[in-house]
Amino acid sequence: MKGKISNFQQLASLRRYTLTEGGEKGLDVIDCDNGKIRFLINVSKACDIMQLYHEGQNLSFISKNGFTKRETPFINRFEGGMLYTCGLDSVGARTGYELHGTLHNIPAQIVQAECNEKGIVIQAIIRDSALFGKNLVLKRKIFSSVQSQSITLEDSLVNEGFNDENYCLLYHVNLGYPMLDEGCDIIANVNSCTSRTEWAEQNKQSAYKIDAPIIGQEETCYFLNLNKPEISLVNSKINKRFTLSYSSQNLTNFVEWKSMASGDYALGFEPCTTLLDDKFEYKKIKANEQINFWVTLSIEKTSGN
Repeated sequence: MKGKISNFQQLASLRRYTLTEGGEKGLDVIDCDNGKIRFLINVSKACDIMQLYHEGQNLSFISKNGFTKRETPFINRFEGGMLYTCGLDSVGARTGYELHGTLHNIPAQIVQAECNEKGIVIQAIIRDSALFGKNLVLKRKIFSSVQSQSITLEDSLVNEGFNDENYCLLYHVNLGYPMLDEGCDIIANVNSCTSRTEWAEQNKQSAYKIDAPIIGQEETCYFLNLNKPEISLVNSKINKRFTLSYSSQNLTNFVEWKSMASGDYALGFEPCTTLLDDKFEYKKIKANEQINFWVTLSIEKTSGN
C-alpha cells in the first residue's frame, strides 16, 4: 500500500455529526465505513446501531416513525434500527414499565472514537442511575476491522453502587428489506421452539420462513432454545447471509420476532437474559460486580444459482 494513498480515508473513515432536520434534529451520530460495510451509531440513544449497509444495501428495519430525539410513547417512537438495546429496568411489555425499558433513551458519553489501520473502535459509557437508587454503568465497545464484514459489540455492565441491583437485558436486532424479503430462510440449530401466542402457534410451521407482506398481519413471536448461539437469515435473491452470534453464558434466552405486516415488515433476532410475559425474571448484579456480554453482526455473500 506504500505510496498508493496519502489519506487513510480512502480505505476507511469515521465521521461525527449532528442531524438537523425533522424528528431527527439534534441526534448525534458516528458514521463508520470500514471499506466493506457502513454502520451508523446513535450516540444520543445509548450508542445503538441505527443502520447497517453492505455494498450499499440496507440490512436494517426502519419503522415509519424514523429516528427521533423526541420523548414520545414507545409505539410512536420505536424506530427499529439495526440494534436497539432493551433494559435495564424492563424488557417486553410489563405493567408499570416502559415497553422494552429505558436504556435505549439514555445518551452515551463517548470516550474513544478512532479509525486507523487496526480498525474502527468506539467506546462509550451509558449510565443508568437514580437519586437514592441504582448506579449501573454500561461500558460499551464497538469494533470492526478494516475491510471486514462484521461488527462486534462488547458490553460490560458494572454496578458502581453500594447495593445489589436487579437488571435485565435484550439486544433487539432488526432486519428489514432488501435483506428481509419473501423466500428468505432463517437458519439455526434449534433444540426447541415455544410459541408466545396462540396465533404464533397456529403459524409455527412457518416460523423459519419469510412470506410476502400481508395487510394487517398479526406479529408472531417464538422463544428459541438454540444448541449454538448463532442464527442467520439467508436471502437467495440478493445472495447474502446475515448472521448474529452472541455470548450465551449471560444471554441465556433467545426470542424470534416476526412481523409480516405490510409497512411493518420486520424480523427481530433477540438474545436476552430473560423470557417475556409471565416468565420474565430479573438477574442480580452485586455491588462492584462486572458482567460481560457480546454480540457480533456479520454479513457475507453467498453463491448465486
